[in-house]
This record gives sequence, C-alpha cells and structure tokens, in this order.
Amino acid sequence: MKAALREAETAAENGDIPVGAVIVKDGQVIASAHNTREKDCSAVRHAEIIAIERACEAVGDWRLDGCDMYVTLEPCMMCAGAVSQARLRRLYFGAYDRERGYVVSNPIEGFDVECYCGIMEKECAGVLSEFFEGMRKG
Repeated sequence: MKAALREAETAAENGDIPVGAVIVKDGQVIASAHNTREKDCSAVRHAEIIAIERACEAVGDWRLDGCDMYVTLEPCMMCAGAVSQARLRRLYFGAYDRERGYVVSNPIEGFDVECYCGIMEKECAGVLSEFFEGMRKG
C-alpha cells in the first residue's frame, strides 16, 4: 500500500485526484499507476484501469490470475468491474468511498474478487483530504 500511496502523491503533484494503484504478482510489483484524468482529459484514466493495462502488458495476457491489486481508494463501479474482469485474485484498498465506491460501500452484484478493506485507511484518506482542502483554499 505504501507504493500505491506514493503513486497517489504523484497524482496530487500533477493536479489529479490522488489515487494510486499497484499490482503485485509473486511478491513483485508488476505495474503501478495513478489517476491521470485531468492530465489526459479522459474520464477513464483511473489508477486502477491504467495499472490493469500495464499489468496485462507485463504478463502478456488479459487474465491477471494470481495477481493482487493495492489501491488507495475503494474502486468506483467502472474500476470494480475492471478488477473483476481482469480476474485479479485479491483487492486491497485503503480509504472507503461511501458515495462512489462499488466494492463494499455500494456493492455491485457479481463482484467476486477477495477483498481486504481499510488498509492504511488513515494515510490513504489523509492524502485525499489534504488534496481537496488545498483546492478549496485555492
């Protein structure tokens, strides 16, 4: 989760909502990413989607069997679907997203990935709070 937090901090430095994700296979990080929606002017450039794309390239398959994702914020509906479709083994997330999270806060039917929630929650939520507080102060 520390590597995902570093990715989230990079997103914040670049003016994007600070969400970071890493994908691990056999104890090794095979992909990492952060949100680039603002930079790329694209609604789908979420950390999870980019990390999945990179992991697929790394393993040479769209199936990420045996891989685990660590992400700083509970995935949205789009990302939860991608996590499931990629056949990730486990999902670890930090901060809950009670409004837009679709893993445990607003669970979607058919999400069958083993999930561990609230990992380093305080640190993950803190990065988000600091980012939005800075935006409000302007």
